[in-house]
Amino acid sequence: MSDPVLLLDGASMWFRSFFGVPSSIKAPDGRPVNAVRGFFDSIATLVTRERPRRLVVCRDDDWRPQWRVDLVPSYKAHRVEEPQPDGTPDVEEVPDDLTPQVDMIMELLDAFGIATAGAAGFEADDVLGTLATREAHDPVVVVSGDRDLLQLVRDEPAPPVRVLYIGRGLAKATKFGPEEVAEQYGVPIDRAGRAYAELALLRGDPSDGLPGVSGIGEKTAAMLLDRYRSLEGIQEATQDPKSSLSKAHRAKLLAAADYMAAAEPVVRVAVDAPVRMSTTTDELPLAAGDPARVAELAAAYGVTSSISRLQSALDRLPGSL
Repeated sequence: MSDPVLLLDGASMWFRSFFGVPSSIKAPDGRPVNAVRGFFDSIATLVTRERPRRLVVCRDDDWRPQWRVDLVPSYKAHRVEEPQPDGTPDVEEVPDDLTPQVDMIMELLDAFGIATAGAAGFEADDVLGTLATREAHDPVVVVSGDRDLLQLVRDEPAPPVRVLYIGRGLAKATKFGPEEVAEQYGVPIDRAGRAYAELALLRGDPSDGLPGVSGIGEKTAAMLLDRYRSLEGIQEATQDPKSSLSKAHRAKLLAAADYMAAAEPVVRVAVDAPVRMSTTTDELPLAAGDPARVAELAAAYGVTSSISRLQSALDRLPGSL
């Protein structure tokens, strides 16, 4: 098997670094850099663990796309910093000390020559989904603390896609493929990725402001998917009075028909987003593209040790001098 391409959920990783690394970590000028240090330490760990040949940090160019809000108005509404009555895009509520650190991270990635990718009008999930789906050569490892990405797992068509779930921290990361998703969530293994998205639609997701079908929790959703194979199969059973679907479940599903129709494209990760790359290649550089700039930024931000750890990890990859 060839070396994998690592697709990193940038926002997921720097949020977790911000909350997981002590805020006492500061630059020489006193600015907090805990997210910067944690982010680059995490990349170094991932490079050592996965030994990728290619790597892309995926961005949230639109954290709450209007087309999703139009379908389900409650989508991520609880994360909006304040109402925007003049029609300007909603601003996500982010800790004050994190926003400038994201700029530092992007500066260092650019100086190092590590590819980033985004898509206007789409979330990082959609960028990850698009890159994973259109990959035709190398196995894919998606790194995120967002379970929504489990819908991307696949064995066929090749190459395979795995999700390294870091919701409990990188040290306790779990790699999911179709078998692991099917085992943990009780969905059909032969369509585990798509079935996980349907499970999420039925049970809802409070973290994203998606209410789900009232009275249908995760276990019931998994049971329905196991019995009827797909959301389409469940909907057909709902409309068929001769099906084995109970009256209680039929009533709940019928009452939520409009919600399910609207929420399905919201829950599913887009796989055709207009992704734009920051570089002409996603090959993982084995050394900094602009070493003087990297050294200058690392010193200014007080993360020289983290950059050194990343370089040490790269030095152990095939092809390094």
